[in-house]
Amino acid sequence: MLSQFLRKLNGGIFFLRNSLTPRQFILISSVIVGVSCGLAVVALKSFAHAVLVFAKELNEQLHFKYVDFILPVLGIVLTIWITRRILNGKLEKGTWRIIYAINKKSSILPRRQMYAQVITSSVTVGFGGSAGLESPVTITGAAFGSNYARVYKLSTKERTLLLACGVAAGIAAAFNAPIAGVLFTMEVLLADVGITAFIPLMLASASGALLSGAILNESILLSFKNMESFEIHNVPFYIILGVLTGFIAVYHSRVFNRVETWIEHWKMGPYQKGILGALLLSALIFIFPSLFGEGYESIRSLSTEKVFNLMDGTLFESFEQSWFPLLFIGAVVFLKAIATGLTLGSGGNGGNFAPSLFVGSYTGFAFAYGWNLTGLGFALPITNFTMVGMAGLLSGLFHAPLTSIFLIAEITGGYGLMIPLMIVSSISFAISKRYSTHSMDIVKLAEEGHVVRADKDLHILSSIESEDILEETLVVLKPNDTVSTLFQTVQHSQQALIPIVSDAGILLGMIYLDDLPTILPVYSSEPNTRLELVMEPMRYSLNPRNTMEQVMELFEQSKLNYLPVIDNDQVLGFYSKHRLLEAYRKRVMENIVE
Repeated sequence: MLSQFLRKLNGGIFFLRNSLTPRQFILISSVIVGVSCGLAVVALKSFAHAVLVFAKELNEQLHFKYVDFILPVLGIVLTIWITRRILNGKLEKGTWRIIYAINKKSSILPRRQMYAQVITSSVTVGFGGSAGLESPVTITGAAFGSNYARVYKLSTKERTLLLACGVAAGIAAAFNAPIAGVLFTMEVLLADVGITAFIPLMLASASGALLSGAILNESILLSFKNMESFEIHNVPFYIILGVLTGFIAVYHSRVFNRVETWIEHWKMGPYQKGILGALLLSALIFIFPSLFGEGYESIRSLSTEKVFNLMDGTLFESFEQSWFPLLFIGAVVFLKAIATGLTLGSGGNGGNFAPSLFVGSYTGFAFAYGWNLTGLGFALPITNFTMVGMAGLLSGLFHAPLTSIFLIAEITGGYGLMIPLMIVSSISFAISKRYSTHSMDIVKLAEEGHVVRADKDLHILSSIESEDILEETLVVLKPNDTVSTLFQTVQHSQQALIPIVSDAGILLGMIYLDDLPTILPVYSSEPNTRLELVMEPMRYSLNPRNTMEQVMELFEQSKLNYLPVIDNDQVLGFYSKHRLLEAYRKRVMENIVE
């Protein structure tokens, strides 16, 4: 039955592909991709929630209140088993995979990404891994859009647009926040968006949000309806919260990356590494149960100021002092980065989107709760600061202030907090940007020179491959060759420069064709002059591992139009500034998604 339905659906879409205009088909396709991503989110969220309910019921039946710290070990080991046995050891984690695909793979993502992320992340997070489901959701959505475009033979531009539609629908469905879904694709994924791309993005985002909103209930979706009104005299405190969330975002990013890198260097098999990392995670969860899973339940508790609920069933439940929850929450803020690093580094799957909201809410709550405990002046609205703190951390970690502002505005059911959201998100973004040039999801890519999303020019440069501008060297001369040989050679060669190399092929110097007029008098008077006496010393050179940004900088610094490319002292060819600018112009046209 299902296979028959899919065949008919496929035939119907091909009929539309041949019957409609390209623009009309893209609009229909954006809805189809949005609905598909919405269904994936429903499956992912429902399974993770079902496992959470199962854990609670298991607690009650076994009368063992600390069973939660056992489940993450099971989840991570099971994720490793699925990855190795079902996915052949290939599980591409992280939002940066999408950005890499856009820049380096013509927006092509493997088909397995349409289901691999759903299966593995739901197991990891559902069994208590301290990570989020949103990053896997975005990869799943991107894979749906990319492979849909491949099946129906759409162009690279159209494939990139539908990939972005899948991401927008995934975020929209995960939070029932369609505007945030569209803004996320603009801030994080696409270097340039034509005005006509907004309609497909909005259709996909709205489709995903409508589907998940109709199927999932509020106990699964993150939503809040008990906000207090904004008071202008609280603005100084929101400014302080913005500074605080900015520095904590820098801390979270650095600690997470260090923990993940630390685990990568463990010299042991994947299962041993997974068990050890999961045991360390379980130890943290044993002491601080709030670190279990996504943590959205505890965010709801904070938003309703039920702070002592967080310590029920913990080692600290007997502490009733009003100040102790502040210490408890402060510890969780700084431990979440470690817990998430252990989860993902040891073999689990998930992302940092939910952890950023978790840490942000805890930070905002701790700030307002701590101030109110002092009894100095007026009391701060704890619920508002809890919500706005989420925007601050999200903005600081992902360098996406617009997404942060509108996401929290949408999940709180209105725009009454728009001013504090703008203040906190902007300040947090500015501070995080000052100390971390790149967002935590693309820092590894940026270090390898693959992508720099924050700057459109650098983003486009990073998409240019060395093969696009490399001109291979066909003719080289030796230092003992004569000026006469040089002029005979250039008559039959189109090379812009002539390398002078030793017998071992090591580059010793260079003769540029632009320098021939200065060598002509030597040719006229002393044609047997050796080239080592007239060649230019090597002041500038590149290697194949240089990024295009570095190549462009050296062109500007040297004022040359050609630069030699050397690897292991051997001349591979030379880069042409003209070809680099042509490749840049071509990429600019390709990157405008219309």
